[in-house]
Amino acid sequence: MVRRLAVLLAAAVILSGCTEQRLFAVRAVAAGVPSLAPFFEEDGSLGTDETKLRPEQAHSGLQQGNTPGLYGGTQKPKVCDVDRLKDFLTDPKNRQKAREWARIVGITPDRIEGYIDDLTPVLLRHDTLVKNHDYKKGKAVAFDALLEAGIAVLVNDQGLPAVKCSCGNPLQSFDKDPEKISVKFEDGNKKWDGYEKSDVVTVKPSPQPLEQIALIDVDNPDQGINRPVGSTGENDEPFDATRQHAVPRVTGMTFDQASQRLSELGLAAAYSDGLPPGDAAVTGSDPGPGTELRFGEAVTLSVADDGDEPSTPPESDPSNGPSTDDPTSDEPTSGGPTTEGPTTDGPTTDGPTTSGPTTDGPTSSGPTTDGPDTGRPTSSEPTTDGPTMGEPTTAVPTTPTTSSTPPTVEPTSAEPTSAEPTRSEPVTSEPASSEPGSSSAPASGESAVVPA
Repeated sequence: MVRRLAVLLAAAVILSGCTEQRLFAVRAVAAGVPSLAPFFEEDGSLGTDETKLRPEQAHSGLQQGNTPGLYGGTQKPKVCDVDRLKDFLTDPKNRQKAREWARIVGITPDRIEGYIDDLTPVLLRHDTLVKNHDYKKGKAVAFDALLEAGIAVLVNDQGLPAVKCSCGNPLQSFDKDPEKISVKFEDGNKKWDGYEKSDVVTVKPSPQPLEQIALIDVDNPDQGINRPVGSTGENDEPFDATRQHAVPRVTGMTFDQASQRLSELGLAAAYSDGLPPGDAAVTGSDPGPGTELRFGEAVTLSVADDGDEPSTPPESDPSNGPSTDDPTSDEPTSGGPTTEGPTTDGPTTDGPTTSGPTTDGPTSSGPTTDGPDTGRPTSSEPTTDGPTMGEPTTAVPTTPTTSSTPPTVEPTSAEPTSAEPTRSEPVTSEPASSEPGSSSAPASGESAVVPA
């Protein structure tokens, strides 16, 4: 009996050891706590953290770098002293550190200044997993780290943390399973208020390079900040973060297209079962089209199984989104949001045509009811009452904008093409925009707003 108990105890110890080995050790890094082996002496002269910022509850464990509100900003000066970091790494006395620093970020030492100029200072709003680097005995030593919300970092144009501001340590993306981590709070990094393992975030690259980053003002959460990539706050533009945005129709888009479209409207893309492939077909959203959400709130996307083709968006359904009779719908076209309604170059005088495309220009107040579309298609489903003008968009989707917040460009209307109408099969692979066309109300020309 004693022998059996000894064998069972040994087996339990072995199994316990195997379970522990399957967990990845992650070192907690608290805001305002100096590193033991930093690249730059952490004395507050290079950057400062917001030590009183509590972690936000995360809507997804994996978030893309273009997610609106993923990061925070502040009007306080010198959260990151970019010029001082450049001077330090280009000083001949720090040549070896510069070599190791450049090796980690994947550049040559002579490109350090240009690389840093393209980074943008932000504040973490979530406890964030990264691969951090100490500097020991002339070498960069990697370790997995959990950075506390409030830590100041420089991010690149894909929205990925690239440098820890207060110490200059280069950062890389966390490349392990975030569900299998064991966070170690040691070396003065005590467990902070608000820490929840379920709210830890890993950042993945944005589908498109960013031109600006939409931040939440950590001193006034009702205000947002549009910060151009590569700037340090001098060109910030505030906006109202309480403004409501209508969820667009994304069924039939690829996942990358849908997440980019949501980002343009100031909404976040969420997903329940890991980050889907970028070309996965979106089959629906929760909440559905037309639902009003404030900046940074999340829309959960459902995607098709591998190998499924993107489905054609359904015809306009008043139960799924804004009515097609409302030309002033808040849902913008792919070129950017509008505020009043479609603009026009001149009204038609005889009404909609019934047998062929119109040629006199776009209508003045809304879509016609019987004639075919004579401009470029404004949705992923062609109209069914007549042929459309121009080349069908069967392969190349509308190029999404690259900012993480709605653009502010003026809506414009375009003259219809004069080419002979061609008959084409309905587009079923990748839609040209997030708006499905209504088979009963095609527009005669390109309008700045397309009813849902």
